[in-house]
Amino acid sequence: MDRTLHLKVKHVKKLHTQSVHGKVYSRFAPKDQARVPAFPAPLAAPLAALIVLLCRLAAVALPRIGKSSCWLRRGGSGSSAAQRMCASTLWARSGTRLFPISAFAQGAMAPSPLMSVMINAARKAGRSLVRDFGEVEQLQVSVKGPANFVSAADHKAEEIIFQELSRARPGYGFVMEERGHVDGSDTSHRWIVDPLDGTTNFLHSNPMFAVSIGLEREGQVVAGLVYNPIMDEMFMAEKGRGAFVADRSGRDRRIRVAARRNLDDCLVTTGIPHRGRPNHDRFLKQTANVMKEVAGIRRTGSAATDLAWIAAGRFDVYYESNLGPWDIAAGAVLVREAGGYVSDLDGEQDFLEKGSICAGNQAVHKQMLDALQRA
Repeated sequence: MDRTLHLKVKHVKKLHTQSVHGKVYSRFAPKDQARVPAFPAPLAAPLAALIVLLCRLAAVALPRIGKSSCWLRRGGSGSSAAQRMCASTLWARSGTRLFPISAFAQGAMAPSPLMSVMINAARKAGRSLVRDFGEVEQLQVSVKGPANFVSAADHKAEEIIFQELSRARPGYGFVMEERGHVDGSDTSHRWIVDPLDGTTNFLHSNPMFAVSIGLEREGQVVAGLVYNPIMDEMFMAEKGRGAFVADRSGRDRRIRVAARRNLDDCLVTTGIPHRGRPNHDRFLKQTANVMKEVAGIRRTGSAATDLAWIAAGRFDVYYESNLGPWDIAAGAVLVREAGGYVSDLDGEQDFLEKGSICAGNQAVHKQMLDALQRA
């Protein structure tokens, strides 16, 4: 954390500093002549860390400080300090970004070093995808399967993510859609990456696609990120820390799965097997059964987006089969950290291996599994 503590100050008139026995003290004089007691600057950093911890544990908004408060900086303060006195809140630093501590109390996310690495890789790949999306008609494509195209943009984004993550965590392995399995010296960690989930959408100038990055530790996915670079919307989650979304304004907010309890009130999302994919008949039977019991069915064309939107409460239930681990690893963490349930279509936890998935809150997740099994 930066060794700087910002507190809200109104009507600051004059900044006083003094040195007593080698220690720097700071005092502010508001216009109403009220005085803030002298405070030893070396205690500012520990105090800031304590406040951050208390705010995040309590999860309640910080009270207003009052008409006067102070800004302390270890080592004293210069003339520029007075110009920064009117900061609206208490701030903490994570990497190169500053986060308001009041936002922590409201549920915003201060990225960990691990998440910062994932964010940087996703944003860099996203910028490349946005450039190529604007020239999608000129992209060179090769066919890797029926109706499943691999674009030059896909390969480029994957290379960017591979290089960024390898540089930050050089020993980690990879599971990637295009590159396949890449072993690392650290066998307990591996990245699970889809650089462009929704390739067909992308090639048809449909903006519903995403970068998906998950981290598996000791066989369990512990962090996930899904980023739509066109909407500039990033969904993030780490095990035990909750799920969050950052929008265009840069503000982070906590997300939770929808609270609907009955399947007939639910908006469902799924994936439709296309040409070259198996189980068409099974899907038609399942969907025929489901459509009689739900409020509506949607199909985005991006499994990562489906799971992120389940976590955000935009969809209530998601089910699909014939997926790769890179399609669903990151999204599964998002749903679980948003309070939801994730399983394969048999109700087990082998969704990464089986490639089938069902996600939603506890109540509708079970109802959906029952509906699918009746098909």
